[in-house]
Amino acid sequence: MTEPIADPARGKEVFDLDRAHVFHSWSAQGLISPMPVAGGEGSYFWDYEGNKYLDFSCQLVFTNIGFQHPKVVAAIQEQAAKLTTIAPQHANDARAEAAKLITERAGAQHNKVFFTNGGADGIENAIRLARVHTGKHKVLSFYRSYHGNTTSAVTATGDPRRWPNEYAYGHVHFFGPYLYRTPFWSTTEEEESARALEHLEQVIIFEGPATIAAILLESVVGTAGVLIPPAGYLEGVRALCDKYGIKWIADEVMSGFGRTGKWFAYQHSSVEPDLIVFAKGVNSGYVPLGGVVISDEIAATFNERVFPGGLTYSGHPLATAAAVATINAMTDEKMVEHAADIGESVIRPFLEELATKHKVVGEVRGLGAFWAIELVKDRETHEPLAPYGGSSPAMGEVMAACKKAGMIPFMNFNRIHICPPLNVSEEDLRKGIAILDAALAGIAGHYTGK
Repeated sequence: MTEPIADPARGKEVFDLDRAHVFHSWSAQGLISPMPVAGGEGSYFWDYEGNKYLDFSCQLVFTNIGFQHPKVVAAIQEQAAKLTTIAPQHANDARAEAAKLITERAGAQHNKVFFTNGGADGIENAIRLARVHTGKHKVLSFYRSYHGNTTSAVTATGDPRRWPNEYAYGHVHFFGPYLYRTPFWSTTEEEESARALEHLEQVIIFEGPATIAAILLESVVGTAGVLIPPAGYLEGVRALCDKYGIKWIADEVMSGFGRTGKWFAYQHSSVEPDLIVFAKGVNSGYVPLGGVVISDEIAATFNERVFPGGLTYSGHPLATAAAVATINAMTDEKMVEHAADIGESVIRPFLEELATKHKVVGEVRGLGAFWAIELVKDRETHEPLAPYGGSSPAMGEVMAACKKAGMIPFMNFNRIHICPPLNVSEEDLRKGIAILDAALAGIAGHYTGK
């Protein structure tokens, strides 16, 4: 492991340049203080002060193979030496090979990929494919969801980032299954699944099946809570889509490429979506890349009909070469299997122990290397430790304590998400969860229940 070398003077230069010229996403520019990052390797990154951080967030849940994997770095270098770029109308070996490897990991009826530059434009184009194919315009999606920053993607999003950005048309939200905070008065996972599906069918009927092109779902809801669909729910969605002539778009941007211990999270079910949107983990974010895996049925629509969409950098050679190397490294090193194993044998028991130990932990849930800890003021009422759409001093204290001890989790509202690299070691998992254990002990005074 490379050890960081402190260079505070350079860190100050980077910080000052950033504050002078960089406009940051989702931020009030005068209220932020970005950490200047000097480097990273494996499950760690470090700043210019020489402080090293265990990355339990995978940045924005995308460095699935960690930082600076040598095989992927080498592939990018080799591709850059051969051909740095080529327009999308040409055939390219890296692009074609990446598409082959991606479709091989999807269903037998998914044989084409439309490449984009990230997840949001993947969602945009999946919606476009569904609308043109069906001739219908509405898109249904969860209230608890995030699908991206672009026009249709952010309007399809359920979380508060949608509110100032609702300029697209034809988007309808509904409640997905979430037993811990059930809107359906359910007491079991079976009830929650059945009642959530009944609710969805009612929404379909009242919106008009003849107007609905697609149901867009994160296969495992990510930023909005790592919400695992109960057994039978995705099968029920598939059945409703077939019954009413609707296409199912699986948003696998965060949950795909091994994050849940399967190549795609929908593969925990027995059914297949019509369109699969991916990004992030496909090449660990080393070069921006996203895309849509297209069912044969939908792809055939465009055999003689022009697809009305395109991107200058679709299937960029550097990005797709990185994807080829990433998928091969994940396969050769059995990272997906490792994520599935550590999820059940290490992460789950550790987090369940935290839930037993700390009253502020209301629930833990997850799969593979994708977990959430729901923090509450009162276990009986489930009152969250921070309000929906906001934060709180208690959550700030947890984050500050983790960072001070050398671990960075993913945090949203009243939840801490544990999303380490798929190849994280058991030793690093133990280290990170011990840091979290101490941080949770530090906020015990914020608990107000019995």
